[in-house]
Formats: sequence, C-alpha cells, structure tokens
Amino acid sequence: MSKIIKSKIELNVELDENRVPEKLNWSAQDGGVDNEEAKAFMLSVWDNKAQETLKIDLWTKDMPVDEMKLFFHQTLVTMSDTFLRATQDEKMTATMKDFCDYFAEKLELKK
Repeated sequence: MSKIIKSKIELNVELDENRVPEKLNWSAQDGGVDNEEAKAFMLSVWDNKAQETLKIDLWTKDMPVDEMKLFFHQTLVTMSDTFLRATQDEKMTATMKDFCDYFAEKLELKK
C-alpha cells in the first residue's frame, strides 16, 4: 500500500475597505515558498460535476499595467506548455504559441 502525501498551497489576500486587494501573499512549503508577496494571481479549478472552470483572478491596486501585460503574456506561454504536456497536441500548441508571439508583438513586449 502506498503512502498518501498531502501538500498545502496557501493564498492570503488583504483587502481595503472597498474589498479591493491591497496585498497578496502565498506559501507552498513543499516548493520552498513561505509567505512571499505577489502583485497578482490567477487560479483555475476544474469542477468535473458541472463540467466548468471555476476561477479567481486577483491583483493589487498598485499592480503596474506594464507588469500586468507581461504577467498575461507569460501566463499564456505557460498555458501553452501545460496544454502540450497534458494533451500531446503539438499542432494546437504551435497555434497557441503563434498567438503568444502575436500578443507580445501587439503589446510591444520585449522577449
């Protein structure tokens, strides 16, 4: 019988009086992350009963727009990589990567 191992990822959000995020911190002990500050995060969870994605997208009110653009671009690139690992669909991954390049070009992001 194999031993079950549990891991915990913790997200903490400090809100202002209008419930707008002022501070985001996260911890992932197995990954060596302890209460690190972040300016934004996106969390997606698959609900297989409802067959839909549940998500939380948060960013602090002092997150600079230029950093948000980079954050989105890097997230899209990472999603392309994850899609390939999950599906082995090289053709669609290439299409997704092409879009990532287009996205970066239109936003004039430096690689």
